[in-house]
Amino acid sequence: MPFSEMSEPTPYQYCQQFNTLYIKIREESILPDSARAAFSRIMLGLQERYKSSVGFPTDTTTDSGRERTALWFPLKGYSTSAIGGTHGEGYRGNGFDLFDYNVRGSHPAQDIFIRDQNQDSVDDRNGKPVDVLSMSEGLVVAMETGWTPAQEYRGGNWIWVYDPVRNGLFYYAHNNVVTVTMGDWVRAGQKIAEVGRSGLNAYKARSPTHLHLMYLQLQPNGLPLPQNTYAWLLSAKKE
Repeated sequence: MPFSEMSEPTPYQYCQQFNTLYIKIREESILPDSARAAFSRIMLGLQERYKSSVGFPTDTTTDSGRERTALWFPLKGYSTSAIGGTHGEGYRGNGFDLFDYNVRGSHPAQDIFIRDQNQDSVDDRNGKPVDVLSMSEGLVVAMETGWTPAQEYRGGNWIWVYDPVRNGLFYYAHNNVVTVTMGDWVRAGQKIAEVGRSGLNAYKARSPTHLHLMYLQLQPNGLPLPQNTYAWLLSAKKE
């Protein structure tokens, strides 16, 4: 049945569609143009679902509204000094293509590093894992928890969170442990994972332990455009 003739999916069904699509992209079992069309349908549907929901307030003019929509720094116990580069220069958005797994060379993200000289995925200061916090309130639309070193996938154990207020997607990659499940609604500042070294390149000894943070702003056609999160990270609330 064509997508337009189906009854409106629930948020969880949109999550299932997104998760399935992203895995197909990763495994190169869908052509890029087909992936773009499917992605656009899913994200436009999610956007409309929350835009028309009276149960989802988007007011940012009140104190409570601003508190709810504030952005949080994504690593508990760390600050902006942990961001790679002198002024966030690690971000390289040119050439990014979410839908073609063979496209390389871009890095539309900020890497945030923890103190982990022996690369055991715990903080050298206290011997404990470092919590990954959701930067925003939103819906966990996809996640991976089963990465192993035998796999060549780059993101490792990742999480995608859709932020309806900003109409964009936050991507948290290289996690060791993921503590949320697909379909969860997360609050800004809520723990969603623990920093790790999962992923083809992040697992290698040459890579310091870090969180890979990407944000994709959705365009009117539902397709993603990477946006540098550096300014957001500088002003984010910290725990």
